Amino acid sequence: MPHHGNEEEHGSSESRRDAEQQENEPQKPVIHDNRKVDPKTGQARHPGQEHAAAPADSGDALSQAEDILNSVEVPAAESVAQGAPAAEAEELRNDLRRLQAEYVNYRKRVERDRAVAGEMAVIGVLNALLPVLDDVDAARQHGDLADGPFAAIAAKLEAALKTYGLVRIDETGVEFDPTIHEALIQQPGTDIEIDTVSQVLRSGYKSGDRVLRAAQVIVAVPA
Repeated sequence: MPHHGNEEEHGSSESRRDAEQQENEPQKPVIHDNRKVDPKTGQARHPGQEHAAAPADSGDALSQAEDILNSVEVPAAESVAQGAPAAEAEELRNDLRRLQAEYVNYRKRVERDRAVAGEMAVIGVLNALLPVLDDVDAARQHGDLADGPFAAIAAKLEAALKTYGLVRIDETGVEFDPTIHEALIQQPGTDIEIDTVSQVLRSGYKSGDRVLRAAQVIVAVPA
């Protein structure tokens, strides 16, 4: 059925009815989150930003913890005013400090264990080569290494082991030290006041402060 009447009046009446319905509908409240610390991410919010950006995945856990600690700078009074209790902010900071301390201790422990493992590997190789050095000493005492290619090889071997901290214990005329000397024979000595190493029967070796093998010696004791 065709519509009779003014189309403009019909449209304007519908517009007035829609406006009246919108006016009668209750207005929904708009809630703005003005807290300085995002409760989900723990990041500090900056003015003009509704949500703080999530921390980047680059770097280790310690770096991320340090970034969060440096970014969360909220005074207690301002935290209460913006709706974030000061106790929660302080608890967050304490958790981050504890995380940072635990990670630092873990990293130090790993580095220490790695250094000890490397030192033990070197000591294992040095201990395995001690019999070879004994053969070199015996050959040198018998004059077999006075000259020739084998003498050069023995010298290179001993020089290479010194670079790894190997030190020979073969001094005579020094005070007897039970931590580095093993006394096989004791004999009376003259003009001495303390036990003194008079002869080395087999050289000892140490690496740093660790004694790999004590030297077997003859000890002269005061008469």
